[in-house]
Amino acid sequence: MAQTVLIAEDESFIVESLTFLLTHAGYQVAAVDDGAAALEQMARARPDLFILDIMIPTMNGFDVLRKMRATPELAGLPVLALTAKGQEEDRRRMLDLGADDFVTKPFSNADLMARVARLLGHPPTDSAVGTSGP
Repeated sequence: MAQTVLIAEDESFIVESLTFLLTHAGYQVAAVDDGAAALEQMARARPDLFILDIMIPTMNGFDVLRKMRATPELAGLPVLALTAKGQEEDRRRMLDLGADDFVTKPFSNADLMARVARLLGHPPTDSAVGTSGP
């Protein structure tokens, strides 16, 4: 059975790009566009990896991550934080809250897919299409 990735991102073109990359690499993908929906989705079906944008509606990525890490069923779920905000303070805050890795938009497809593979515990493949980000 394919590993599953949940994406919480409110920019549709980023969701489309990530979905294409991840499905091309053999992952099952689900996407939501706000923080509250992400927590609801994870309560229904725990993914293998969560890609979390910091700036999403209803509940920002900081709050989502804080709630996840306080929930025993989700506390160990790997989280790749994704944001256009490349400020060191945001990176440090996400990592302090328990994010496993952090990618700043725009990102390279190859770099993102290598991070996904590492977080899911297997070597990266050449499945990333191109090298420039969305």
